[in-house]
Amino acid sequence: MSATRNPTDWKSDVMQKRIARRYAAERRFKFMGLFAVMLSAAFLAFLLFTMLGNGLRGFTRTEIALQVDFPASPLLLDPANITDQGLVGANLPMVTSEVAKKALGPDADALLSPTAWTSIRDAIKADPKILSRTETISVPASTVIDLAAKGKGSPQAEAAVARLKQQGVLSTGFNASFLTGSDGTDPTQVGIWGAFKGSLLTMLVTLLLSFPVGVATALYLEEYARKSWWTDIIEVSINNLAAVPSIIFGLLGLSIFLNFMHLPRSAALVGGMTLALMTMPVIVIAGRNAIKSVPPSIRDAALGIGASPVQVVFQHVLPLALPGILTGTIIGMARALGETAPLLMIGMRAFIATPPGGITDPATVLPVQIFLWSDEVSKGFVEKTSAAIIVLLVFLLAMNGLAIYLRNKFEKRW
Repeated sequence: MSATRNPTDWKSDVMQKRIARRYAAERRFKFMGLFAVMLSAAFLAFLLFTMLGNGLRGFTRTEIALQVDFPASPLLLDPANITDQGLVGANLPMVTSEVAKKALGPDADALLSPTAWTSIRDAIKADPKILSRTETISVPASTVIDLAAKGKGSPQAEAAVARLKQQGVLSTGFNASFLTGSDGTDPTQVGIWGAFKGSLLTMLVTLLLSFPVGVATALYLEEYARKSWWTDIIEVSINNLAAVPSIIFGLLGLSIFLNFMHLPRSAALVGGMTLALMTMPVIVIAGRNAIKSVPPSIRDAALGIGASPVQVVFQHVLPLALPGILTGTIIGMARALGETAPLLMIGMRAFIATPPGGITDPATVLPVQIFLWSDEVSKGFVEKTSAAIIVLLVFLLAMNGLAIYLRNKFEKRW
């Protein structure tokens, strides 16, 4: 006959082992969670370190100081002949080359950027009086010299950099033209402002189209539409549209806005309309969820004191749901900002040498500009690509920060 186990033995033996196993499982779960967080943080740190390591150099430029004796050079010009294209009646690139050969030696053409003459043109435009005197003008160095000055060049280029430093004519500093210029073929002269302005105009069109339509749709479906097979079809369609690949919206924009409506190709207007189609379902879903989160007691109380259904919606429900709606809108806009495929389909991968003046002018956006620079052969575009990625990340962080600010500002507790 087997011995019976009393309750104290059960507590001190079996139960203690079960409790020990439970605590061990909890410790393993905490360890796995901590490991997942640390692994994610490590990948994020690696990404940021790589981008900053390559991109910060993209905000700098190496320049060579040239002493230009204007009276001795064939630049006997009237300041009225100075234009954006150059100097009428003078071959300024050839003059720049001759001046550089006298100062730097026969290999001066390999040391200077192909567009170095534009710096001399800009200096003359800023002060035409320098045509009567000798002036020291800093011009951009070639890509090979620029990379060597930043520690990424060949031995021959590093030797040339050492010689220029010994002469005291080489300097590396912040490149303000990268933030104020546009696209180009010379990596030492390109800028991000054209693509940045194109992104701003495109996002403005997207917001003006998608936000009111999305919020109105969410209000109708939640507050006014009766439950029927028709509203069920609309709801399923909206959920499916939110999961459609973005390139499908690009094809839709190509066929409707360009081929049918004949709107200007590669314009911020068309890009914003295409991205609005993609962003609208996200805003509708976020808006419906925010409206659902408003307690029914708010509606009942407003109706009980004599408010009309329209007053209930626009004076009580919508203000309380606004934080969630704005957060979803900003998240949708941030997603649209990073899209490339739909904009490529409508032609926004064109070479844009000047910033757009309006929503109908040819434009490009930051993601497309990054894509185009990453496909360039010149090594100088590598750091420019990383620098443009940093600008895009800062833009996205600013939009997410705005979402957090708006949520906290308009959030009300009940």
